[in-house]
Amino acid sequence: MAVCIIIFLAMQFLPDQTNYYLLNMYGMVPMRYTSAYFGLPFDGYLSFITNLFLHANWWHILMNMWFLYIFGDNVEDLMGRPRFLVFYLLCGLLATILQWYFDPTLTVPVVGASGAIAGVLGAYFFLYPMERVVLWVPILIIPVIVQVPAIAFLGLWIMLQLHDATQAVIFGGAAGVAWWAHLGGFIAGAALYRFFIKVPAQ
Repeated sequence: MAVCIIIFLAMQFLPDQTNYYLLNMYGMVPMRYTSAYFGLPFDGYLSFITNLFLHANWWHILMNMWFLYIFGDNVEDLMGRPRFLVFYLLCGLLATILQWYFDPTLTVPVVGASGAIAGVLGAYFFLYPMERVVLWVPILIIPVIVQVPAIAFLGLWIMLQLHDATQAVIFGGAAGVAWWAHLGGFIAGAALYRFFIKVPAQ
């Protein structure tokens, strides 16, 4: 969280042209790896990791950091910090690869921690299915606080991602949201979390 926030805040003080350069160089631009003639130099796939620490705007980083803050600590407690970091980066890497696979001709940079955080959500879904998630729901103009099981909240979240990703494939999709990265991260987290849980001492 600290790295993402510091990078985002630092970029707010840079000229727009510099921000554009950084987002294209260190964000994952799928066409960069699909066509050698696209114009960006080959970077050894470095941007498949560096994109996880860049964010497009305030709403983007606030939502990502909120999800990471809510769901990340419990998963980290079971893994320990070093394992959690490797798990987080691996989920983000696999999420970015899936986004590239399904949208290889995209010419705008894919940025954000969403794929890695989706991996954390995938782990949380199986580790804490009945843990209560507190939601602030506006009913007309009155805010109502409700608690729902994590399995219901995250189940709805993954269904929305699948719906939007499918819509993007069928009808041509907006490049504004990396739906396949969300799905890829969630699947990676759900499949890999058990290999990162600390084994209790006998």
